Amino acid sequence: MKRPSHHTPVAELRCEVCGQLPEPPKTRLTLANVAVMLPIELLVHAVVVETHLPYVAKVLVLALTATVLVIWVAEPSAARILLRWLHAPALRHRRQLAAAPSLWRARTLLRDQPGSLQRLTRALAGLGSNILSIHVHPVPGGVLDEFVLSVPGDVGEQELLDALHDGGGSSPHVWPTTALAMADGQTKALSLAARIAATPDELPLAVAELLHARIVPPSDAGRNGPDDGTRLKIPTAWHGPITFTRPGEPFTPAESARAHRLAELAETMSYRPAGSPAAR
Repeated sequence: MKRPSHHTPVAELRCEVCGQLPEPPKTRLTLANVAVMLPIELLVHAVVVETHLPYVAKVLVLALTATVLVIWVAEPSAARILLRWLHAPALRHRRQLAAAPSLWRARTLLRDQPGSLQRLTRALAGLGSNILSIHVHPVPGGVLDEFVLSVPGDVGEQELLDALHDGGGSSPHVWPTTALAMADGQTKALSLAARIAATPDELPLAVAELLHARIVPPSDAGRNGPDDGTRLKIPTAWHGPITFTRPGEPFTPAESARAHRLAELAETMSYRPAGSPAAR
């Protein structure tokens, strides 16, 4: 059977591993086979019935001829001619998924002056973006704005970067994200603080969970990593410095402050006498 061109929409449905198309719906497959097989069956019957063969011979000829034609002609023709119709539900579902809004995290540095945020939000609105959350972090030279954006499915990374730049932002960065980015960071930090207060040794895991980061092993912590803000080191009195990394997503000043406050809490609780009220 001849495969469709890789430039056709149906070709996008092929499995990247085996190269096979998904199984079409049974109803559509049945209708396609009937549409192709019925003319062949009628033609074969019309030819064989007019012959003077014995009845049993006619039945055998009809059965064998129809079977061969169906296997070698009808089914391949139905799969080739009606390919788009057979896979129309999957193509429609794929288009719906492609057009569905996607979530992105975005960060950019703005000048701390009136109207700068308005210009940036206007540029994002030009892409059809919906700002779901915004956090502003004062930094030297301006403010670091962090957004969670819902954008149309056909908007990609480069379009978002261009919009952030056109809106007056500098050093823009964007990352695909999930609905977990909408979780209340303050509530989560308080929950982890309660966990550390009960068990100070949970500090490394709690900070890693809070920041969605990975703990760098002590053997690798001394190596010089990239100077792009994706490494965070917090000091502790009993563990020594603990280093966290989050490749491709620099830590914000607010995240660094939360991690250091959790470390201070763990240190305070670890020196509480076992029988003191605060340690109970």
